[in-house]
Amino acid sequence: MAYHDTHVAQPTSQVVSASKVLRNTYALLAMTLLFSAVTAGAAMAMGVERMNILVFFIGAYGLMFLVHKTANSAAGLLATFAFTGFMGFTLGPILSAYLALPNGPALIMNALAMTALTFLGLSAVALVSKKDFSFLGNFLMAGAIVLILAMVAGLVFQIPTLMLMVSAGFVLFSSAAILYQTSEIVHRAGETNYILATITLYVSIYNLFVSLLSLLGIMSND
Repeated sequence: MAYHDTHVAQPTSQVVSASKVLRNTYALLAMTLLFSAVTAGAAMAMGVERMNILVFFIGAYGLMFLVHKTANSAAGLLATFAFTGFMGFTLGPILSAYLALPNGPALIMNALAMTALTFLGLSAVALVSKKDFSFLGNFLMAGAIVLILAMVAGLVFQIPTLMLMVSAGFVLFSSAAILYQTSEIVHRAGETNYILATITLYVSIYNLFVSLLSLLGIMSND
């Protein structure tokens, strides 16, 4: 009987812990998205021009490295807001460029709606079905390498078709990342730190929004 009680208590404890990580992750994600909106609005109000791609990569990956190094301390929260604030600030000039188009506001609103619906839908699939999507891990690792190389090639050679494929690839990649990360929290397979989980979901949402915005702009000849 003693063995039976211990056996039951362990899964229950895991479920409670996973629920706590999930709750903290969504709360922090909401705050970081709001903070990004504020910094994006500030960049637009100041008329900031689009950042040099090299500076962007140094800032983004440098701050992401800082988040990972401090994720297990209170400084991790500051690093998280620094990273997401920076990402929002770099998004400001992109939004300003789209707003200058005749149908720019509609494109942005459509991209926002599609991003929100995609995130909520995929999160619901992972949470309701309780399916383990850990098998997507290898796909995400390989996909990240391919997308980065394709993105660099597109920027160097300025191939419109390749950039279109990269945007579509990032939509699929970000969708898979949302499923994978949510599943990792639910099943406790590899993510128990809500700061790291938040960063993964934030980057997925950011890439999803920017990629959808790019695709909508291309399809509307903008």
